[in-house]
Amino acid sequence: MDRDRARALLDAVAAGEVPSADALDALAVAPYQDLADTLVDTHRALRTGDPEVVYGAGKTTEQVLAAVGGLQSERAVLVTRAAPEAVAALREQYAEVVVEGGTVAVGPLPEPRGCVAVLAAGTSDGAVAAEAALTARAFGAGVERVDDVGVAGLHRLIAARPALDRADCLVVVAGMEGALPSVVGGLVGTPMVAVPTSVGYGASFGGLAALLAMLNACAPGITVVNIDNGFGAGVFAARVARRR
Repeated sequence: MDRDRARALLDAVAAGEVPSADALDALAVAPYQDLADTLVDTHRALRTGDPEVVYGAGKTTEQVLAAVGGLQSERAVLVTRAAPEAVAALREQYAEVVVEGGTVAVGPLPEPRGCVAVLAAGTSDGAVAAEAALTARAFGAGVERVDDVGVAGLHRLIAARPALDRADCLVVVAGMEGALPSVVGGLVGTPMVAVPTSVGYGASFGGLAALLAMLNACAPGITVVNIDNGFGAGVFAARVARRR
């Protein structure tokens, strides 16, 4: 149940098209479904505007399928960090499935509002960038990908300037020393969320070096999420873009 469906249901009751008892039954499936292993939050979209997401890591294929089934509605259900076995099972069970690495959207994606540009410093950052991009799409934003524009070749980033200018929000994904968000932040004033990745050699400390670099960026106005958290960045960016 989301705000649009709740409003439509209440309007139908007011117009005499739906009996109040039926509306009560529809609203009574709240605030969660007990699936034995999981308590699925069916009213998160009503509270926040965005539905609950299934975090696939650590779950069995059966648990993922049960959670997706409990959340099925008129909008896509997002599964992040899904194991290959879970991805295959979702493809087999559902007709409308979009897969980006370990991120899966099951069901129809919403009509996009606004534009999020997802920049990846290198090809090795692609999995995190893909998670951010599909999350932003599932949360209602249009998405444009800009890949392999790291600071080792700044001419590649300059060539992508039109995409930066078109975007309502930027997601900038980088590992190694994590310098790309500072550079982008010096070029545009677009709202930006930076994502450090665990890509890099030993002294990158699994993404800690990139995280600290982004937190200490000299360019102002940069929001930073946790290491490899493409999902969190995609949610933030979609919310910004939708309001624009």
